[in-house]
Amino acid sequence: MTAAGIARLAGVGRAAVSNWRRRHGDFPRPVGGTDTSPTFALGEVEQWLRDQGKLAEVPLRERVWQQIEGHPAGTAVALRQAGALLLLVRDRPAGWRDLSAHALTAALQELLARRFDGRFPLDTPVELPSLRGTADLAAELGTRQAYEFLLGRHLDANPRQYTLTPAAPAELMAALAGPVRTVLDPACGTGTLLRAAETPGALYGQDTDPDLAALTALRLALHSDGTTEVRVRPGDSLRADAFPGLRADAVLSHPPFNERNWGHEELAYDPRWEYGFPARTESELAWVQHCLAHVRDGGTVVLLMPPAAASRRSGRRIRADLLRRGALRAVIALPAGVAPPYGIPLHLWVLRRPGGGSAQPPAPHLLLVDTAELAAPGGEKAPWQTVRTAVLDAYRAFDQHGTTQERPGVSRALPVIELLDDDVDLTPARHLPPPATGGAAQLADVRDRLAATLRRTSELAPTATAGAAARWPSTTIGELARAGALVLRAGGPGSTAAGTGTGTAVLTEHDIAVGTAPTGALPPGPAEGPAEEPVLTEAGDVVVPVLGRGSAARVIDEATAGAALGRNLYLLRPDPATLDPWFLAGFLRGTANNRQASSYASTATRLDVRRLQLPRLPLADQRRYGERFRTLAAFEDALRLAGQLGEQLVQGLYDGLTDGTVQPE
Repeated sequence: MTAAGIARLAGVGRAAVSNWRRRHGDFPRPVGGTDTSPTFALGEVEQWLRDQGKLAEVPLRERVWQQIEGHPAGTAVALRQAGALLLLVRDRPAGWRDLSAHALTAALQELLARRFDGRFPLDTPVELPSLRGTADLAAELGTRQAYEFLLGRHLDANPRQYTLTPAAPAELMAALAGPVRTVLDPACGTGTLLRAAETPGALYGQDTDPDLAALTALRLALHSDGTTEVRVRPGDSLRADAFPGLRADAVLSHPPFNERNWGHEELAYDPRWEYGFPARTESELAWVQHCLAHVRDGGTVVLLMPPAAASRRSGRRIRADLLRRGALRAVIALPAGVAPPYGIPLHLWVLRRPGGGSAQPPAPHLLLVDTAELAAPGGEKAPWQTVRTAVLDAYRAFDQHGTTQERPGVSRALPVIELLDDDVDLTPARHLPPPATGGAAQLADVRDRLAATLRRTSELAPTATAGAAARWPSTTIGELARAGALVLRAGGPGSTAAGTGTGTAVLTEHDIAVGTAPTGALPPGPAEGPAEEPVLTEAGDVVVPVLGRGSAARVIDEATAGAALGRNLYLLRPDPATLDPWFLAGFLRGTANNRQASSYASTATRLDVRRLQLPRLPLADQRRYGERFRTLAAFEDALRLAGQLGEQLVQGLYDGLTDGTVQPE
């Protein structure tokens, strides 16, 4: 197991594990790995933690994961065995525990051969202790959720090896395709897009990584009810198409971006290039045509694309032909941060293969949507549900009527003839009319709100009274948690900002940093077995981000209570008879406090919440400090709102003066 695994077992940060190794001569020696990333024997680590009083009982999830991670044949092999066993447990829950390792291996081989045409055989005999632990985990969580947990841990441990499509954009792409019977993803990765498909009868996927293809096939089989056909193949879809004759109802894909070595030379005369031979720099347009070649006439293709694919000059002829023949139906700009690479606002391309027996002429319009222009009150980034609703409302109206009501700055159905110029630039923002400024009356209202907010900031502006440097006796958050003075919880895997479906709001890192209401939502829960319970906030809780945000802490009020805790956030729930929450939050924001509790070993600073310090003061004194910290927080909120209103007023005046709705006098 790695240092990160030890930290999870003990419920501490990685910095604490590094300190144990330096300070305790009896800490277990590494048994493998490298100097910078050593690995340790699970049994030795557990015993040391128990001897030190740092571990009472290893949670079942952690024990099973450590067995998977420490499998002698590798994690991928162990996950393949675990997935096969979970399929067996689901289909034949009784009797397998009595089988020997040899008989169980044979039973799993037979099941895999039957479900996957012998494509993914087990390469090594099974290890019974590991599989029994996996079965126990399935009894606790359900077979599907047990595999989701184990596969999720593997993906989290190898973030640079896989490009993952978050649940929210995957669900939106599936909704754009609508209910379908057969779905293909030629660059399926972990199968998130195929899982999101509505009412599928058959799922087809291909991935260049053979191990990932096997794990994805098992994931999809466990996700389905047993009636859905699952066909996943390893290999390069462009060079070695595993489904040459397939014509699916829909294709959903998040293909690799900016590939130069996609097969430009050897595929020059491939019949898939129906709309033109892509340039070496246009690998994304090769994927577009590959997907169109695999969908039936009238079928839908939804692709997650880089924004450059809409405007690069080297691809303008193919884009023009896609428009002329009515294949390209919509280009939708998403906000930055919804899918990797997170720093750029990706596009969704919705295409439909011409034909289908409807004898419809090529679509005379292209739908353009720019969700980056959507904004929540105060100018903050719009919640995902707002983005999703805007996209689906515009597309469904356009798909039904061939046009849609224009929303300045957000959506418009543009005649194709207006796009067929020398550039064929399909970037939505270039063709949408700017949002209305609201005129002088609305700007006057913004000015009045700004003036009132500035008066409030003046009233709240704090004064400072000189005093001597304090020398209080102190304690740490970890000691307070062990003493029962507060409860310490981390945001769990079920609490993510990128998701929709349950209606439970999620408090994200971004929300803490900018002081907004929760902007995320939990993904839909599993169909079988309980999901990992999210951590729900209560009024009086203190929430602290642990990654690279500097000093920040937020006291939860009644309006935010009930939201789930997002990733990379810690919740501190103080006992009101012992700790004042505003006193706690205020001292946690001290710069010196954050510096001494942070780790700077990686590219991102990480805060070890347990090491944060707090002075030991009577409750009455805590409340005196807490009231001052509460006033400071109100002043900070007023400053933030004033800045937002000021930016809104300035930009509105620029826009109004330039479009004539505001006079210069």
